[in-house]
Parts: sequence; structure tokens; C-alpha cells
Amino acid sequence: MDIITLTNSTLLYMDSNLERLSDIYPSFELFLRLGANVVTLLLVLILTVTVMRRNGRCNTRKSYIEKSVLYVIPALGACLSCVDLVVLVMRTNPKRDFILCFLPLSRLAMWISVMLSSILSCACCVFSSKIICFWWIFRFLTEALHLNMIFTLPTLEICLIMLDIAFGISINVLRIKQEPFKISSLEDPLIEEGDDDQRHIRSSSWWDLFTFGYISLVMKHGSTKQLEFKDLLPLPPDMDPCTSCENLLRCWQLQECNYSSNPSLFWSISGVYGWPYLRLGLLKVFNDCIGFAGPLLLNRLIKYLQKGSESSVGYTLAISLGLTSIFKSFLDTQYTFRLSKLKLKLRSSIMSVIYRKCLWVSTANRSGFSEGEIQTFMSVDADRIVNLCNSLHDMWSLPLQIGIALYLLYTQVKFAFLSGLAITILLIPVNKWISMLIASATEKMMKLKDERIRKTGELLTNIRTLKMYGWDNWFANWLKETRATEVTHLATRKYLDAWCVFFWATTPTLFSLCTFGLYALMGHQLDAATVFTCLALFNSLISPLNSFPWVINGLIDAFISTRRVSKFLRCSEHSRDSSIDSCFISEDLAVFVEDASCIWSRDVEEEHNLIIKQVSLRVPKGTFVAIIGEVGSGKTSLLNSLLGEMQCVDGSILLNGSVAYVPQVPWILSGTVRDNILFGKTFDSKRYLDTLSACALDVDISLMVGGDMAFIGDKGVNLSGGQRARLALARAIYHDSDMYLLDDVLSAVDSQVGSWILQRALVGPLLNKKTRIMCTHNIQAISSADMVVVMEKGKVKWSGAVTDMPKSISPTFSLSNEFDMSSSKSLTKRQESLSVNKDDEADEVSELAADIVKVEERKEGRVEVTVYRNYAVFCGWFITIVILLSAVLMQASRNGNDLWLSYWVDKTGRGVTHYSTSFYLMILSIFCIINSILTLVRAFSFAYGGLTAAVRVHSELICKLINAPTQFFDQTPSGRILNRFSSDLYTIDDSLPFILNILLANFVGLLGIVLVLSYVQVLFLLLLLPFWYIYSKLQFFYRSTSRELRRLDSVSRSPIYASFTETLDGSSTIRAFKSEDHFVARFIGHLTLYQRTSYSEIIASLWLSLRLQLLGAMIVLFVAVMAVIGSQGNFPISFGTPGLVGLALSYAAPLVSLLGSFLTSFTETEKEMVSVERVLQYMDVPQEEVSGRQSLTGKWPVQGLVEFHNVTMRYISTLPPALNNISFTIQGGTHVGVIGRTGAGKSSILNALFRLTPVCNGDIIVDGVNINHLPVRELRSRLAVVPQSPFLCHGSLRDNLDPLGLSEDWRIWEILEKCKIKAEVETAGGLDSNVKESGCSFSVGQRQLLCLARALLKSSKILCLDECTANIDVHTASLLQNTISSECNGVTVITIAHRISTVLDLDSILILDRGILVEQGEPQRLLQDDSSIFSSFVSALK
Repeated sequence: MDIITLTNSTLLYMDSNLERLSDIYPSFELFLRLGANVVTLLLVLILTVTVMRRNGRCNTRKSYIEKSVLYVIPALGACLSCVDLVVLVMRTNPKRDFILCFLPLSRLAMWISVMLSSILSCACCVFSSKIICFWWIFRFLTEALHLNMIFTLPTLEICLIMLDIAFGISINVLRIKQEPFKISSLEDPLIEEGDDDQRHIRSSSWWDLFTFGYISLVMKHGSTKQLEFKDLLPLPPDMDPCTSCENLLRCWQLQECNYSSNPSLFWSISGVYGWPYLRLGLLKVFNDCIGFAGPLLLNRLIKYLQKGSESSVGYTLAISLGLTSIFKSFLDTQYTFRLSKLKLKLRSSIMSVIYRKCLWVSTANRSGFSEGEIQTFMSVDADRIVNLCNSLHDMWSLPLQIGIALYLLYTQVKFAFLSGLAITILLIPVNKWISMLIASATEKMMKLKDERIRKTGELLTNIRTLKMYGWDNWFANWLKETRATEVTHLATRKYLDAWCVFFWATTPTLFSLCTFGLYALMGHQLDAATVFTCLALFNSLISPLNSFPWVINGLIDAFISTRRVSKFLRCSEHSRDSSIDSCFISEDLAVFVEDASCIWSRDVEEEHNLIIKQVSLRVPKGTFVAIIGEVGSGKTSLLNSLLGEMQCVDGSILLNGSVAYVPQVPWILSGTVRDNILFGKTFDSKRYLDTLSACALDVDISLMVGGDMAFIGDKGVNLSGGQRARLALARAIYHDSDMYLLDDVLSAVDSQVGSWILQRALVGPLLNKKTRIMCTHNIQAISSADMVVVMEKGKVKWSGAVTDMPKSISPTFSLSNEFDMSSSKSLTKRQESLSVNKDDEADEVSELAADIVKVEERKEGRVEVTVYRNYAVFCGWFITIVILLSAVLMQASRNGNDLWLSYWVDKTGRGVTHYSTSFYLMILSIFCIINSILTLVRAFSFAYGGLTAAVRVHSELICKLINAPTQFFDQTPSGRILNRFSSDLYTIDDSLPFILNILLANFVGLLGIVLVLSYVQVLFLLLLLPFWYIYSKLQFFYRSTSRELRRLDSVSRSPIYASFTETLDGSSTIRAFKSEDHFVARFIGHLTLYQRTSYSEIIASLWLSLRLQLLGAMIVLFVAVMAVIGSQGNFPISFGTPGLVGLALSYAAPLVSLLGSFLTSFTETEKEMVSVERVLQYMDVPQEEVSGRQSLTGKWPVQGLVEFHNVTMRYISTLPPALNNISFTIQGGTHVGVIGRTGAGKSSILNALFRLTPVCNGDIIVDGVNINHLPVRELRSRLAVVPQSPFLCHGSLRDNLDPLGLSEDWRIWEILEKCKIKAEVETAGGLDSNVKESGCSFSVGQRQLLCLARALLKSSKILCLDECTANIDVHTASLLQNTISSECNGVTVITIAHRISTVLDLDSILILDRGILVEQGEPQRLLQDDSSIFSSFVSALK
């Protein structure tokens, strides 16, 4: 009986609405929906027939869920369609409305075909088809065109539409369940099916896949312990960085083939990810359209509440409102998930391609880009290009959302909405103009950012030398000046962004004022349904309108970055052919050079400046060639031209066979000793041990903690110079190449070790049949060579056998130099002595620990409150309070505006208004003006506060690092520190203020909603407590994991930048060894770990977002249902007027997205705060004792008297002392030499004198003053030094020689002439000539001469020379010794030397052995004493 009554009531209801229904469907809309049903019917029938022909009947067992989808939903749809058809046939006017019957008829036929297909064929195959799934999504879009009709549709029609949507979603879910991770057909699984983690995820239920339940285990671990990398989710097969790199590289190469003049990275990215990205666009269209179902359902619900009906329609509408919110939550998270996966793949592919390009492009081709600029490509530009994924879809999606909202507004207030639209249109040219200014400021800012990072890299690389010069403060100020200019452009951008925020944030309020004002003035009466539907639509406008300027900025940044990276990727790549066809070069020749002219730069204007000039050279296989010449003659350039690192503008250079290369400045990897020697090759025990022995490394390694598995720090900081040189040589020898290019490998080792290496390695059994080409000043090596090539000013002056060399070429070259060469007989004796006494060698393990490099620290638990407080301090407390107050008051004015509207509606609705329309409009205008002013204040105060923090953070960070001891830099890889100055500082500059702004807006928005809902519906307060409990539990469970994931993300990011920086330094070595693939694989390994961390982080974020949005949907459902209950008068508590109820419902609708946005922004803020936390870590590093008890007056030191009293110094407390209780006195004005085996502690004397490392015991007295009592910078500024590694920075030559501007030009030229470098400086362009990065404009020998000139300009009474003639030829070294003797008369000179001949004419020598002073005295007197250690040294060399 009840069923009959319900059916009758339904028929009566439909009959009453039938008249309106005929008006709802105009002919075009009717045929559109009819056509969609017919196309669906045909698709189902065609696919069914195809599947049945191929597979026959389906025998696969279906789950209950599959049965519900494929049987129950179609059956229910067919039943409802049949009822709809019967009712229409019974009630239709044949003359006018008969055509309406075709719509339910086509729908009935469609559902019947679906049922038959499910029964007769393999339904899973039919409805899992991409065609049918995508078509059903398209059907939703046809429904979206009729959103305005939902106001008047009957309940049965709504149910049919909801069934249609439910079926479409369900078949898409079934398809995703079958292939959860395979999105793009371009990508194949790379992880084997047997992988446990992958199998675990594949076995997850479809519900877990949709709700991201498979992250629960990671989150459980994160809430109870510190997460490790092994706890992270595995990467899906389609996200493998190697595959992503290959796909992008393939498309880029296709672009280069098709558009060789101007290939585009953007179109290459489109070729790889375009189709998946477009498919996501379809999902986004549907998602955006569903977002407008909320306001439409709200309109109907408010109309229902106004009528006060007691029918069940109100409950249907209230439940539909809640279900729509739930459905939207799933769509949002799925779209974000798939877009995030695409972004991660794009990021890994861009980073990999940039890294690969750095390996394959030669030094000459890369000359147009500084290292800082290339590092910015990886750290900043890659992220900006990835953000293109968001901006491109938003660029059309936001106008679409705005367009639909405006159309729906038209249905509510007719043409009154045009007043608001006019405001929007007027702002378009304003925003375009602002965008152009932002683009200009961004481009300038990026160039300065590149410059700053380059300078920071120079500072970190040469920090030890800068401290010895006392220039660290000056260099820091120079860096701050660059930062100040960068911040100027950053400020321009931030303030322009603030104007954008102001214009777009105030638009909804102005829109509301103008629209309602004009609507009322046109004579229409405002009602609750119209006002609060419009308010809901205005709220839906806020997000796209506020986001639009950021989207424009993001697009501008992305396209600028795309152009920058494209320019770099267009660089010509280094030829990788290792063999030459016999028709080009004889099989007997290893090197063939014919009239070759080479330059270091590809720039056209520099082509006239040839470095190698018309060189012709033929080297037979198996020959030992010595390349000699004065400093700057082109020896190193000749080797680089053979390697292909220089640009050959004329002639030809051909090599026959594989190459091994040892550069003049050894390139050492961060890793174990064994890793450095193997360099990617397999381990061969016999060759490995033979190599160690030949390079005299076996004793060094035996004394290291861990042996050959001891860890070597960044740039080999825990090795001495000689150990670095021998390690690089061992790497080359182990590779067993056909040809060896060696650049002055013996200069960094003492004569005894040099002789051992020469006889055991270079001319020994390991290499005696190989081609060896070595630049050298070592006379012993020259005399052993089969062929000598003499270079002069970039040309080959002479080549031939050493015995045929005319004396006119090198007047000081003599084969009878008894102190730098040895006969075969004496050499054999020395080899035997060395091999017998290896256990007694005076070689310390290292001056730093083998495990010196510390693992990067990361905090545990939540980000501490002190981090937030510190950031507020950086911003300034006053501006922080202004920001908070303006945000709260801005939200209060917006809520006041809405409450005033509800009051206006209630008064006019009851017809008891006491005020005119103009009065209501005036109050509304006041609220609007106040809101606009407060919005402006908030936008600009945020911009100002963020800029202030950015300036203070950088300034304080650089000050703290400058004052850090050298031990900190030895223990910390420069890439790790540079990460703070690039990625972390970029976050503080840009991302953190942005996300903080969003967080604050979301917080005050939520606060306003909660207060209004509590005021309107008292029962909401009862829901508030359990809601807050669940909310806090969710956020606590998530935040603990989120913090750990963010920290792991930062830790996994550092090796990427450290490896990248390291590779930039050694790219020529990697190319010479043809080890590019090994290093790409190594980088891919780092990147994979980084991707796993980011992927786990995204899944955790979506896990939270979905649950929060579902929680918000429950609140919407509660408010809507309670409103319906209250309207029927059956509840003892009143829920207020219709206006207030409408206001509550319009506020509850956006609560879904606002809740998710709030916690997302909160967790994102906490993640971004990790950057502040990481920066604060480096603001808490140990500091040098900069100040002193005693100040200096006058020109101290006057005499140059240096006294060491029982000095003991350790680099690390657990190691043996580098200096062990040594005492000696150096009289003022004397020249003293310090000699000893490699690593004996020679450089430690200078470290102690310059207070680079504090002494443990003892005192160092200079001219009667204890240096520990002096300000450290003042001490260093009074001493002069020429470091072991020459240092020149990017800038003018005058700034490099005299950065403080203390010397006149004539004095500088005079010193340059005495240092035999004046001619080269004049050729380079004089004192104003530009020195390239790392001083690469000059050879290493020329750089050492310039450093000597810099020291002599200082006119100090104490001059320290740390092996400053090691890379200089014998003739020039002899001239320099004379210069030092004459120029430094009366100056105390402390010389650390490898050549015995260097110290013979000095006043005194100190001999060290394992940090102990074993002998001292006048060299001539010691030489006459046969029992002296010095005499034994010299005897061994005879």
C-alpha cells in the first residue's frame, strides 16, 4: 500500500512539473542529450560485438562490487527510464510534447544495451575500454551545459543523472583497478614483478588505491619513529628517472633534427608528456564543472526552505549536496595525484638531461655559461619548468570556471552581473602590464641569482685561501652587494605581486557590491535564494581570481626558464668517438695534429685570440713525450685540445685509441679511495695492487682508517696535495688505456716519490708500451722521454729527441743537475731502499681524518616553535603584528558584509524594511572600502616582511659561515652548503612568504566560517568538539610523517647538488675516460632516491587532503539536514531567519575545500619552514675567535721574528697530532725552507701560524707578541702568503691583485714585471682585463705567479710560500728565486718546497717527519755533515 502511495505521489509530482519540463528542454539541448545517448548505445553495441568475436562469452568470476556496477546500476537505470517513459506517454500533449518521449526512450535503450553487454560478453573488457571510459567522461560535459536546468528538474530526472554519473565513475574505477599505475603507453615497467614493495602495492584493493591507503604503513612508522629511506614507498615503474630521461632526450634530439637552428624544450616536453597531460585536462574540466553543482543545489535548497514545504525533497537536496562534496573530494585528489606523478617524471627528466648535457658538452662550448648559472638551471629553473604543469591547465581552467560562474550569475540576477564583469575586464590590461613588469624583474633577478650562486661557490671553494689572505670579510661584502642588487629586483617583483593580489582579492567584494547594487536599483527585490546562491558563486570566483596572477607569473617564470635551459641544451656536444678510421690516421700513430689552431671560447669575437696556433704534431704509439715550456706557453692548452675540450677553428686533431687523463689540479671524487681509482670499472685485484705500488700509495692507504675504503671528503680535503696527485694518477693507470695525457703530475710530490713514480709507473712495466704525453718541468722525467715538445706562446717551437735539443732553447736546462735527477744506478738503489723501508716512511695518514665528512644532520619531530619565532624576528615583530591584524580585520569586514546582506534580505523579504535601498547599499559600500584597504595593507606588509626576512637571513648566514673555522668547511661538502644558498634561500625568498600568506588567509577564513555557523546554528557547536578531535588526530598523524618526509627530501636533495657541482669541476676528466654513462647512472641513483621521497610525500599529502575533504563534506551534510529539519518547525531550537540559514549554507559549501586547503597550506608551511630550520643550523656553526685581547698598532711585525714553543696541533682530537710538540725560532729577515715527505706536516706550520686550526698546546710568538691574543683577521692581514692552490676569482685583474685598492698602478706593474708575468697581463688586456671563473684565463703556473705578485704587493715582513714554484718551469723558478731574494731583503720568508735545489741557497731549513721537527740548520752545513738527514736526502738524489 505504501509503495502504491509513493508511486502515485511521484506521478502527481511529475505531472505538476511536466509543463515546466517542456520549457526546460529547447530543441538544441534536447537533441544534444538525445545524441549523447544514441552514440553511447552504438559504442556499447560495437564494442560488445567486437569483444564477443575475439573472446567469446566471459567466464571470469566477478567480484560483488563489479556485479553491482555492471548489473545493478544498469538495471536500476532501465527501470527508472521505463517509469519516466510511461509517465511521459501518459501525460504528454501529442501535438506539442511528444518529441520529449525520445529522450527517456533513448536512455532506456542505452541501459538495456549495457545490461545485455554485461550478460552476453566480457563486460570487464567492454567497460574497461579507454574509448567507453573517456566517452562517459565526455557525457558528463554534455550534462554540464545544462547546469542551469537543475533548478527546475524533477527528482526522478536528478536520480537518472546521478545514476549516469555513478556508472561513469564506477567503470573508470574498474579500469584503474586493472592497471593502477600504467598511465602512459610510452612507458613500460622497469621493476620486476617479484619486487616485494611493488607486489604489495599492486595487491592493494581498489579502495586503497582511491583513498591512498597504501601509505598508511609509512605514516604509522613516521608517527612512532624517525623515518629512514628504506621505509619509503617504492617508485611506480612508469616513474623511473632513467626512462623519463631517455624519453625527453629522444624528443629533444628529434627537435634538434627538425629545427636545428632553434629547437624548443617546451615542444620536446610536449612530445613526451603532452597526451597524458591532455587526458588530465579532460578530468580537470569535469572536476571544475562538478564544482558548480554545490551552488546550484544550494539554490534549490534555499528555495525549498523559503517555501517551508514539508515534503521529502528537502532531504534529497541536502543529501545530494553532501554527496556532491564527497564526489568532488575524490575527483580533486585523483587529479592532483596524477598531475603530481607527471610533474615528478618531468622534474627527473629535466634534471637528468641537464646533468647529462654537462657531461657531454666540452669546456669551450660551455664557456658561455658560468658554473653558478648552470647550477641555477638544476636548482631553480627545473622547478619552474615543472610548475608549468599547473599553470598551463589553470590558464584555461580558471577562465572556464569564471565563465561558468558568470553564466550562472546571469541566470540569477540577469544583466546586473555585467557591472561586476566590467570590473574584471578593466583589470585585464592592468594585470597584463604588471605581468610584463614582473617578467622583466624576474629575468634580471635570475641573472643576479646566477651571479650570486657563482660567487658563493667561489667563496666556498677557496675559503681557506681567503681566510689566509684576510679577505673573507671583503669577499662576503662583495657577495652582499650582489645580493642587494638581486633583492632590488626581488622587491620589484614582490610589490607587483602585492598589487596583483590586491586587485584580484578585492574583485569578489566589488563584484558583490556592484552586482547587488545594480540589481536592486533596477527594481528587483533581493531574496535569500538569489543572494546566497550568488554569494556561493562569488566564493567560487575567489580562488580562480586570486590564483590568476600567480598562474600568469608561473607561466612567465616557466617560459623564461625554458628559454634559458633550451639555450644551454643547444650547446654542441663533445665527440665521443674513441677510435679513428685508418684512412685518416696511420695505425702506427697515436696522435696526429695538422696545422691546428684552437680557442677556449666559441664566441665569434674571441676567435682572433688563438691559444694554440698552427700546431703540427705526430706521436708514434708507445712513445713517452715530454711537453715543456715556460709558464703560459700553452702546454695545458695543448693537452686540452687533444682531448677536444678546446674549439678547433682550423686544422685537424685526431687520436687513435682510448685516453686516460690526469689534470694539473687533481680532481678527486667524494667517496672511498677505491671508488676514486676504479672510476666505474670492475675490480681487478692484481692490477689494483700493482697500481697502488707504482704510485707509492700503498703505504698511505695502509695508514688510513679503513684502508682503501676510507672516505675522501669534498675535493679531497682530507688528503695532502701529493696524495691527491698520486690518487688521480692511480686512477689513470688502473684504466689501462691506450694513451695517457698527464698534466704536471710530479710537481706536487717530493723528489724521492717523484723518482719512484717515474720509474715504477711512467716508464715502468705498467705503461712502458703505452703512449704517454706529459706536461712537466721535472728534469728527470724530461731526460727519460723519447720525445720532447717545446711550447712557446701557443706554438711548437721545437720537437725531437731529448739528446738533439739545442741549448739555445733552454739555457738553464742541464742533464747534470745533480739535485733534481738521478742516474739509473742511483735510482735503482733508491727504489730498493724505498721498497725495503716502506714501513718506516715518514708519511702521516692525512692531515684530516679519513672519515672527516660528516653525514648531513636532520632534525627529528615537529618543527620547533623557535624556528617560527626566528622567522618572525627576521621579518620584524612590528610588521608581523600588522600582517596578523590586517588579515583578521579583513576577514571580519568580509563577514560583516555578508551578515549585512542577510539582514537586508530578511527585512525586504518580510516587507518591514525601515530604510531605503540606498542606505543598505551605502553600508555595503563602507564594508567594501574597508575590506579593500585592509587587503592592500595585508598584501604589501606581507611583501615587505618577506623581503626583510630574505635580506636578513642571507646576511646573517653569510656572516656566520665566514666566521666558521676551516674545519667546518673541510667536514662539510660545498654542495651541501651551496644547497642552503640556492634551494633553501629560494624557498625563503619566494615560496615561504607565498604559502604563509595562503595559510593566514585560510586560517582567518575558517575562523570566520566557524563563528558565523556557530552564530546561525547553535547545534553546530555540538558538532565542533568531535569534529575538532578527529581533525586534530588526522593532522597529528600526518604532520609527524610529513616533517620526516620533508627532512628526508632535503637530505636526499643535497647529494644531487653535491654530485652536480662535483661533476661540473671534473667534467673534462670524465669525458676523457669516457665515463659519462657511469656518472649518469650514479646521478640517476641519487635522483631515484629523491623521487621516492617526493612521491611518498605527495601520497601522504593526498591521504590527508582526501580525509579532510570528506570530513568537510560531513559538515556540509549536517548543516544542510539540520536546516531542513529546522524549516519544518519540528525542532525545539530555532535556526534563525531564512537569510541567516542561507548564509550558513553558503558558508558551509566552501568549507570542504577550505579545510583541505588550510591543513595543506599548514603542512606546506611546516615543510617550507624546514628550509629556515636548515639555514638556522648553519647559523649555529662553531665560530672562530675573531676578537683578541691585544690590539695592534703601527706596522707590526717589524722584525719578522717567528718562534714556535712546544706547539702541538691536531685537526681532529681522535687523530695523531699533525704537529707534535715542535719548537724552533726563525730570526727576522731570514729565508727558511721547510721540507719533508708528502704529508709530513709542512703545511700544518702555516695553518698554525695563520690560526686556521687552533693549537692544542704551546705558543707561537711573532715579534714578541703571542698571536693567540690578536684579532685573527688583523693577524692574517699582517702576513703574506702564496698558497699551494692558486686562487683567482671572477672579476678584473686589479681586483684580484689588490682588492682593497691600497697600491698604485705603477707599483702593481713593477711587481708583475719582477714576477715575470707582465707580458702575459698586457696580452690579456692589462689590469682591467676580466679574469674568468677560477682564473681559467691563465694557466696554473701563471696563476701562481699572479699570487706571488699579490703577496709581494702586500709588503709584509713575513712571507709564506707554500710550494709556489711547483707548477713553474725550472728557468722561471730560478728567476723567481732571485726576485724573492732581492725583493724580500729583510723579510722573513718561510718556503715549503719539494725541490731540493729550491732550499740550497736559503739561510736555514726545517725537516719534518710525521709532525716532528727532526732536523734544522743551515743547508750548506748540513750538506757537509754526512750523518744529517738532509745530507742523506741529497745523497739519494745523486
